[in-house]
Amino acid sequence: MKVELLAPAGNRAKLNAALYFGADAAYVGGKNFSLRSFADNFGEDELADAIAYAHSLGKKIYVTANIFAKNSDMPALEDYFAFLSAAGADAAIISDPGVFYACRKAAPGLPVHISTQANVTNARAVKFWRELGAARVILARELSVAEIAEIHAFVPDVELEAFVHGAMCISYSGRCLLSNYLAGRDSNRGECVQACRWNWQVRKNEPGAESGWMNVEEDGRGTYIFNSKDLNMSAHLGELAAAGVCSFKIEGRMKSEYYLATVINAYRRCIDGGFTPEVGRELLTAAHRDYTTAYMLGANDKTVNYDDSQAKGDCDYIANVISCADGSAVVEMRGRFAVGDVLEVLSPSASFGKSFAVVRACLPDGTPVEDCKRVQERYTINCPCALSPGDILRRRKQSARP
Repeated sequence: MKVELLAPAGNRAKLNAALYFGADAAYVGGKNFSLRSFADNFGEDELADAIAYAHSLGKKIYVTANIFAKNSDMPALEDYFAFLSAAGADAAIISDPGVFYACRKAAPGLPVHISTQANVTNARAVKFWRELGAARVILARELSVAEIAEIHAFVPDVELEAFVHGAMCISYSGRCLLSNYLAGRDSNRGECVQACRWNWQVRKNEPGAESGWMNVEEDGRGTYIFNSKDLNMSAHLGELAAAGVCSFKIEGRMKSEYYLATVINAYRRCIDGGFTPEVGRELLTAAHRDYTTAYMLGANDKTVNYDDSQAKGDCDYIANVISCADGSAVVEMRGRFAVGDVLEVLSPSASFGKSFAVVRACLPDGTPVEDCKRVQERYTINCPCALSPGDILRRRKQSARP
C-alpha cells in the first residue's frame, strides 16, 4: 500500500497550499465538533466545495468530529454526519464512543477514523475499534515504532495512522484540564489556550517544610517546564512504514500557509526520495520548537523545550506567487521586502531552492518602488526562475535588513 501524507488545513487557503505542496489527503474541521475551534474551519458549503476540489485532484478529505460530546450535542451530530456522507467526505475522525455510535446510526456508509484523543495505545484497543467498524485508528503519540509493529501484526486489517511532525502535548494524548482550570476554555471541546506553552515558575508549598521558589533554571528567569518539543520523524519514515503505518500525519491546523508548505514539501520529498541532510535543514526554515523523536524510538525523558515557547525559523515568509511569465512574477506580499533582497523559491517543482536578487519592483499601476511594504499588495518583480501560482518566496534571515 502506498503511504499517505496527511496534512492539516484550518481554512481553504491552507488546504490549497497543503494539496499543492504534495499532501495526499487533508484533515479539516467544521464550525462545530472539532478540537480546533479557533481555526477558521469550514462551513457546510465550504466543506462540500473543499471535498469536491480534493476529489478532482484524486485526493481525500477527512473531517474531524473529535470533541468529547455531551447529550445536547447528539441531535446536531447525527445531522452533521448525514451531511458529511452526502457531501462525499472520505472519513469522519471521532474519539468518543457515543459520537461513534451516532455516526454509525446516521451515516452507516461513512468511514470512521478513531482520533488520537481516544488514547489508543495497545493492539486490543485497535481490535476493539476494528470490530465496531472503524476503518482506521490514529495511534497515540506515546507509542514506539516497536509497539506499532506489534499492533499491526495483531490487527493487520485495520489502517494505522501516526503523527510524524509537529507540536506535542504535555498531557497524555492531548487529554488536558490545564486550559479549563486556568482560563475557563475547555481543551477537550476545542478551546485550548495552550497554557502549557507559558513561561512558568514553580513554588514549593509543602506543609511542614520550607516554602519558596524552586530553582528550576539557574538564570532565574523561569522556564517552559510544561512545553513539549516538536515531533520530527523525517529521518525514520521507512521504519514507521515497515511497522505498518499507512498514513503519516502532520500536526498544525492552526499553523500558517508558509509553515504547511514548508513542512509538507519536505516530507513529500522525503517520502519520494528518502531522507537527506537537505530535508533536515529544510525543516528548520519554518518556526518550530527544538525537535524530538518523542517516544517513537523508545523511552525518552528529553522531550521538554525549556528555553522558549517557539523558536523562529531560518527564513521569513515574503510572498505568494500569483503568476509568472516573461521574466517577471506577480506576487502578493506577506512580509516586507525591498529591491536588493535575495529571495528563495519554495515550490514542489524543480525550481525549489533557487534564489535570485530583486532588481525591480512595481505596483499594479506600473509605479516603480524600492520598498515593498504594503501588506498583501500585489507587486510585479523580476524573476529568472520558472514559477507557478501557489509557489512561495522567502528570505533567509541572514540576508534580511536590520
